[in-house]
Amino acid sequence: MPSNPSSSRATMPRRRFVLLLAWFALASVATAVVIPSLFPFRDPTGLVSTYNATDPINEKNPFFQSLGTNGRSCASCHLASDAFGLGVSSVNAIFQRTAGKDPLFASVDGANCPNATPPGNPADHSLLLKSGLIRIGLTLPANAQFTISAVHDPYGCAIVSDPASDAQTVSVYRRPLPTTNLSFLSAIMFDGRETIQPLNNAQTFRANLITDLMHQSISATLIHAQGAMPTLDQQTAIVNFELGLNSAQFYDNTAGLLSNYGARGGAYNLSQQAYHPGTNDSLGKDPNGQPFNPAATFTLFDSWANLRPSFPAFRNSDDNMRKRIAAGEVLFNTRPLTISSVRGLNDNSALGATPIAPFTGNCTTCHDTPNIGNHSFPLPLDIGTGHNPAYESDPLIAAGVSQLDFPDLPVYQINGCPNPFASSPSTDPYVIYTTDPGKALLTGLCSDVNRIKGPILRGLAARAPYFHNGAAQNLDQLLNFYNQRFQMNLTDEEKADLIAFLNSL
Repeated sequence: MPSNPSSSRATMPRRRFVLLLAWFALASVATAVVIPSLFPFRDPTGLVSTYNATDPINEKNPFFQSLGTNGRSCASCHLASDAFGLGVSSVNAIFQRTAGKDPLFASVDGANCPNATPPGNPADHSLLLKSGLIRIGLTLPANAQFTISAVHDPYGCAIVSDPASDAQTVSVYRRPLPTTNLSFLSAIMFDGRETIQPLNNAQTFRANLITDLMHQSISATLIHAQGAMPTLDQQTAIVNFELGLNSAQFYDNTAGLLSNYGARGGAYNLSQQAYHPGTNDSLGKDPNGQPFNPAATFTLFDSWANLRPSFPAFRNSDDNMRKRIAAGEVLFNTRPLTISSVRGLNDNSALGATPIAPFTGNCTTCHDTPNIGNHSFPLPLDIGTGHNPAYESDPLIAAGVSQLDFPDLPVYQINGCPNPFASSPSTDPYVIYTTDPGKALLTGLCSDVNRIKGPILRGLAARAPYFHNGAAQNLDQLLNFYNQRFQMNLTDEEKADLIAFLNSL
């Protein structure tokens, strides 16, 4: 367990020097078989680390071993250096180091299409290299309420029909989700795949989470590693390892230690965070009867809001950054925004008669889990990030996606669904254009088109780009999207505060 940080400002220059010495002394450990718990990895704004509740991170665990035929392991797409996610800077470094021959780039899903040859051609892996995207092939349910066709197919494998059954396999491209902080999940995968047992009840949560992650370890081995069924011992070892991990930013290049002066940043503090399914639910369904409290959703940096002036003078920038981070936390909790045309909210009958008129919320309406940032009950949403800019008719969504750097993805046309936001029933054709139909590819339901879960927000600085399709190359683009899409009216200074806060998670 890490010792409590001293509150004495006079010790800080020495503490930083010791931290830097520790970094250089341990630098070679990153490639060793055993990585110490809380080992620091550099990222663009400071240092990120992972706390392992049981042991050091031992690369003899099956998580790090190839269990298939293409050389892949779980660690191919879930790097300890990237908070067990996959940052695009790491992708490019691996490509350069191995001339594109690392198992990460296996054509099964590390290429734009599975028939990519020869290995090592950057054009065949452009989506992974630019946006960190892995191809996911999903078979459309036979009883789908809609039809789907590709109106833009840049790589030639958007939809592949089985010649015998006519079943359609649709290619979507998504970011790998981190395999850490899993004890706070309300659903597995962006579209809820692998959520075999629901994660919505405190009494069954742990057992169901283990069941789901065991199933996921099988799917990952069979599909991504192109292997055979892993043994029960291998599945158990992988899941136990993942469940012991918590990752978070713990040091900021300007603010210093994110657990100093009463703050509670860092992976160890995260491992102590209380959680139950539905906690602080923004729709008012907390099973303990507690009301939603947006202002108390993130409280990590409350103590930094009113720091006394630093001394000596050269340390003022440190306190200025701490106050900026604290101000960003307040903005995240309380800044009003207008929620309109969001599938999962404005068409949610649980909230009243639909469609629901635009209403005022804030970031925590969708990111309500205290100090974590996902939704504490399953609530996949369509906020517009999968919409194609060229075909978008909603002016607010169009304004939002215009701020993003979209990869060149297939565009799908979906027919046969009603307009969920029409004020009255209409017989007029309603056509949806999307780069990712989301949960609808699993359920076949019109009500699930484009709906994707919001991920846990910890460790963001280590794993850019953002959104399920990597369309936000950085947090500036991400906030520009939200600012336009949800009419937040952020000033440049407020955006800087929010970016400082998000980079400190």
